Amino acid sequence: MAILAAKANEDRPTAGILLMLCAFFVFSLIDVNAKWLAFLGLPALQLSFMRYVGHFVISTFLIFKGGADLSRFGTDHWFLVISRGFLLMVSTILNFIAVQYLPLTLTSTILFSAPIMICALSWPLLGERVGIWRWSAIMVGFCGILVAIRPFDESFHWAVFLSLAGAFCFALYSLLTRKLSGVVASDTMQFYSGFVGTFLLLPFAVYLWESPETAFQWGQMVFLGVFGWLGHELLTRAHGFAPASTLTPFGYAFILYMTFWSMVVFDQIPDGWTIAGAIIIVLAGLIIWFREVSLKKQKSSLGVENA
Repeated sequence: MAILAAKANEDRPTAGILLMLCAFFVFSLIDVNAKWLAFLGLPALQLSFMRYVGHFVISTFLIFKGGADLSRFGTDHWFLVISRGFLLMVSTILNFIAVQYLPLTLTSTILFSAPIMICALSWPLLGERVGIWRWSAIMVGFCGILVAIRPFDESFHWAVFLSLAGAFCFALYSLLTRKLSGVVASDTMQFYSGFVGTFLLLPFAVYLWESPETAFQWGQMVFLGVFGWLGHELLTRAHGFAPASTLTPFGYAFILYMTFWSMVVFDQIPDGWTIAGAIIIVLAGLIIWFREVSLKKQKSSLGVENA
């Protein structure tokens, strides 16, 4: 398979970085389209359904393209795989509702608190040791969240809680992805992500359905699913060309993309508090990333010395 072939070439960091930047650009298109379509009156649950039905159709086609072997749909980790898809779906729904009320710069800043939540949850859920450096970064990161959302300011909006809950669900989704990585094939996880979202949201989409008025609006709605699948595909391929330690910092380009869309499409300029909060959260995330890279290098060197 193409993705597995890319794994054999994990020495092309430039290609990996470019794919990472493209992946998060595609992810930014999902949010800007969802916000724009919501302004036109399309329900968030309908948009979430379209996000997953496209993903499901493409993933199913690619699995069948490799042969009509039904075992390729199977896994020995049903509960975890389904739970992973459910968490991603809930994160999407909460985010699509939140972007109706909040600037894209704020929702993207909150979303990138997820790596901080992942680090905090990795100890109780995965048993990974978290030292003083990373706990300090976690505390700093949560201070950054408070700066960005300003809970005691008159401009505070209740949709912030939805955005935070979405980030928390995404953190749990990421932890399950980490646990299943190398155990369940990426194509299988892609398929079930689309499957869970499609079939759980189908009745809500049918009940709430509002048809777009123009062909362009239909196209934007349909492309939610295409963008969802493509973003994950690019992300997977990026990790085939370079390790996570190289790629992780470039994910923060998502905040820059969202700032651009927020200003150009919605004429919403981020205020100083949002910018300050974003900077604090990014710095905290980079500290966690740097510490994890350092620990991996230390473990690797100890392994060589003990060999």
